[in-house]
Amino acid sequence: MTARSTDDAAPGEAFRPDVPDAPATAEEGGAVEQPDLAKLGKALDRIEVRSIAITGLLVLAVLYTLYFARAFLLPIVLAILLDFLLSPVVRILKRAKIPEPAGGALVLLALLGAVGFAGYGLAGPAREWVAKAPESLAKVQTRLRDLRKPVEQVTKTAEQVEEATEVSKRGPEEVVLRGPRLSERLFGTTQTLLTGALETLILLYFLLAAGDLFLQKLIKVLPQLRDKKKAVAIARETEASVSTYLFTVALVNVVLGLVITLVMTLIGMPSAWLWGALAAAAEFIPYIGATMLLATLTMAGLTTFDSLGHALLVPGAYLAVNLIQSQFVTPLILGRRLTLNPVAILVGLVFWWWLWGVGGAFIAVPLLATLKIFCDHIESLAPIGEFLGK
Repeated sequence: MTARSTDDAAPGEAFRPDVPDAPATAEEGGAVEQPDLAKLGKALDRIEVRSIAITGLLVLAVLYTLYFARAFLLPIVLAILLDFLLSPVVRILKRAKIPEPAGGALVLLALLGAVGFAGYGLAGPAREWVAKAPESLAKVQTRLRDLRKPVEQVTKTAEQVEEATEVSKRGPEEVVLRGPRLSERLFGTTQTLLTGALETLILLYFLLAAGDLFLQKLIKVLPQLRDKKKAVAIARETEASVSTYLFTVALVNVVLGLVITLVMTLIGMPSAWLWGALAAAAEFIPYIGATMLLATLTMAGLTTFDSLGHALLVPGAYLAVNLIQSQFVTPLILGRRLTLNPVAILVGLVFWWWLWGVGGAFIAVPLLATLKIFCDHIESLAPIGEFLGK
């Protein structure tokens, strides 16, 4: 029996050990040669290592692309999420004999009007609090001086030790380059913000005006009728679930802002509408947003009221309302199916904050929810959806 030629080998033969055909019996050509198992193991190890290396390079390439293309990708992702949120309204207008381009324009104008009205009404109180910020910080430092004394003593001792061990001879002068300011790190430049907002609005209008165009194109390119039906079912169910989730969360956050406004008014806190709006916006960034607003309300309460108990009532009331909303109201409304894993939320927040800044933090939870809903409707991706769930 002759060995098979390389040209006649099947494609899968390249992954098999290079073992020539041996005689079947000793009479035909001597003893049967045993396969080299060590060589087989080395070949499989090389294949596995190569696969892992390629996967790692692919993940790094995706991360670098997401990071360096954030100015391009963030407006697109935000526009798609807003399209999920507002598309049900456009469909309602379509049933009322208003075509989708006109309905999309009406919805977009209503959104811009609401944001503009809210911004105009809150600009004055926000400007007053920002102007009083240095004075407020000084007042807070004065009231917390007794609590800071032990820390200041430790810091002073550490500075004295550092001075005692410092080398007397100074080195060459260092040139310190000023980096970007904190506001630029968090929000970017004004030009970047305006450009991104304009791109988001334009893309959002075209998505709302297009309606089901992309779904129709997807159905058209699929070859089999079974695949067409499955694509329609998955797309409809996923879009309905995502729209329901985003609309419900936005409505819950608005109601939370109204409740915080009422509570702050009862406490006697100035600019109650400002704190209500900040509370509604902070809820789009779970944990981190609430923590930052809690610290801000603590400082505002200490600078507004002379009584320490009255001052601490401000953050305490916000914390109580927030706990009721996050632990009871939202899970009751959304249900277990749309409730996310807290660990997944925290990891997603940190990841998207690191990748895209504040904009990434705002869309982190909606992106996680969208991914979970999408995975729940795809059988092969169901384990990922189960992991993201609570």
